[in-house]
Amino acid sequence: MTPFKTRAIALPLPVGTRTESVLATNRVIRNTYMLLSMTLLFAAATAAASVALKLPHPGLILTLIGYFGLLFAITKFRSSGLGVALVFALTGFMGYTLGPIVSHYLGLPNGGQTVTMAMGGTAAIFLGLSGYALSTRKDFSFMGGFLTVGILVAFLAGLAAIFFEIPALSLTVSAAFVLLMSGLILYETSNIIHGGETNYVMATVTLFVSIFNLFTSLLQLLGLANSSD
Repeated sequence: MTPFKTRAIALPLPVGTRTESVLATNRVIRNTYMLLSMTLLFAAATAAASVALKLPHPGLILTLIGYFGLLFAITKFRSSGLGVALVFALTGFMGYTLGPIVSHYLGLPNGGQTVTMAMGGTAAIFLGLSGYALSTRKDFSFMGGFLTVGILVAFLAGLAAIFFEIPALSLTVSAAFVLLMSGLILYETSNIIHGGETNYVMATVTLFVSIFNLFTSLLQLLGLANSSD
């Protein structure tokens, strides 16, 4: 006698359920890009103020404490209005830490050109990859594990480059971050489209951090290229 076997059958969702799912996804996309736009403008304003006032960089330790502390708080309050306020606190803080870095490059020969090229490259990469993910609706969830390991390794290598003052390693890390952040933009955009990320606050933070790291990495690579001309 053949034993009875249970099988998982994928039944199509009712039309109403599919419609609600699509509407929810579109709402997350709309809210994410709206909040992302506002936080980018806010971070740019704080960075510009930091440059104008010639504020000093808070240092590596305070930067890491501020970043991870605010990130922890955002994760905890991601479903409340306080979470949105904390996103502005995080992005404003990151904009402030960016100011002294931009000031440094502006003080170098062709510094203005370097900063402009880094901004243009960051915008082109982000818009291109986001547009590709949104238009093709491809699933990039398979990149999750690779990105997690890659970002962790690159982060630790970056700390080693700072503490041991190894310029070659620092440039290698910057190049790696350009690739990793590009992958993260694809991954997170795909994650939103396919319902893997339903919280627009966390989606905004992920995309903002990707853009921030992409810009600073391009800035370092372009700064070296221009200085060697």
